[in-house]
Amino acid sequence: MKNLSITSLFILTLYILACTPKTTEKVVEVEPAPTPQKEENTITNPCTTLSDLSAAAREEAETAYVLYRDYIKSKEYKQAHTLWEKAYYAAPAANGRIKYQFDDGIKIYKNFYEETTDPVLKKTYHDSIMSIYDKRAECYPEPGYVEGRKAFDKYYYYPNESNPEETYDLFKQALDKKGKKADYFVINPMTAILADKLINEQISLDEGRKYITILLDAIEYGNANCGTKCNTWEIINNYAPARLENLEGIKGLYDCAYYEKKYLAVLAADPTNCEVINTAYSRLLWGGCDPANASVVQVKEAKETNCYTPPPPPGPLRLAFDAYNSGQYIEAIGLFEDFVNKTDDIEKKAKYTLLIAKIYYGDLKKFTKARKYALQAAELKANWGEPYMLIGKLYASSGPLCGPGTGWDSQIVTWAAIDKFEYAKKIDSSMSSEANKWIGKYKQYMPTKEDVFFRQLKAGDSFTVPCWIQERTTIRTAD
Repeated sequence: MKNLSITSLFILTLYILACTPKTTEKVVEVEPAPTPQKEENTITNPCTTLSDLSAAAREEAETAYVLYRDYIKSKEYKQAHTLWEKAYYAAPAANGRIKYQFDDGIKIYKNFYEETTDPVLKKTYHDSIMSIYDKRAECYPEPGYVEGRKAFDKYYYYPNESNPEETYDLFKQALDKKGKKADYFVINPMTAILADKLINEQISLDEGRKYITILLDAIEYGNANCGTKCNTWEIINNYAPARLENLEGIKGLYDCAYYEKKYLAVLAADPTNCEVINTAYSRLLWGGCDPANASVVQVKEAKETNCYTPPPPPGPLRLAFDAYNSGQYIEAIGLFEDFVNKTDDIEKKAKYTLLIAKIYYGDLKKFTKARKYALQAAELKANWGEPYMLIGKLYASSGPLCGPGTGWDSQIVTWAAIDKFEYAKKIDSSMSSEANKWIGKYKQYMPTKEDVFFRQLKAGDSFTVPCWIQERTTIRTAD
């Protein structure tokens, strides 16, 4: 009776207590334990299960499994650890179906890691976590899942114990094995690493293109099949697509098919908008589409029908605009600079210097360069608000560059952006309407009073916005 009582208690507790932690801003969850089947004796597993043990050993392991979870629930990790070890090392696969014992062990060692300052112990705890992941992969093979979890933990929690290249390779393995069905928690960190490597020319364009394609397919598939995780995919949507779009300024990274898919859809939604038409046309050519390509011909016809403007007379400006309209952005910048350097007309100097800033912003996605030329344009023409409006938009769109797309790091860029919009209308009343529109749009995205208080700051204090912005501003809240 005693054996039956303990066994029944174990099975009941084991089946009921499995739970899933809430999704954090880092976008990861532990999957719930599957509903067990009754035919326990038919379960096969490459790892030791409870049914492989003697009656006495099984009773001891079952008891340890039940008791350690109570300590986990009350966050008494030291007490949980001894019992967890007894259960885990006796029967790591438990009843051959459940997996949460691995997540519990990782939770225990993660707590130990965070509580100690001893670098030797930190490495030991990190290594223990990685070995638990390896054991899970052995007991419950699921190609790509464990690689993704290990990479995620190394990226967010244990960067000091990890080789960045190893982390990147684990993310690649996860994407290679799961493809468009990649786990959601892989998307944002892999996007960040991949973007940095491409910008710093640490990987080839072919490698970058391969994993961007998988990421974009995974985002599309994940949103279409989000089920109960649609809120999680919304966090991903606030970061990864914009971060990947910012890579369009790398010549040759995205091919013609990418630009066709993206910009023809935009054009279809607004087929007579000249800004949309001109952007689509130049992007297709920037992406290497043949001028005889049916898509290019279609957009060119729309451009000639809806957006014809007389070209400048033959000369440097004509050459610069021809280059730009043909998607030769880098060549166009050089030609506009030549014109600016040679003309004595201050108005034209200012106008085309700002146009260079806009090309760096909108087409090449090089924000520091765009700000540099916007400031140069502002110096050329007094009380001109448009360059500061552009800088404000640069800052406002930097959320995915300076943070995860949501939360504190992405919100604080709004302070610097609103400063620029306010300044633009202060010096140039013609900018008031547009500036007010942008201020109203981004005020709602400022941090809350709670966010500010949590960081031991207060509204009205001076604050330097980090990342590439590096602007001194004033703390404000949305509420």
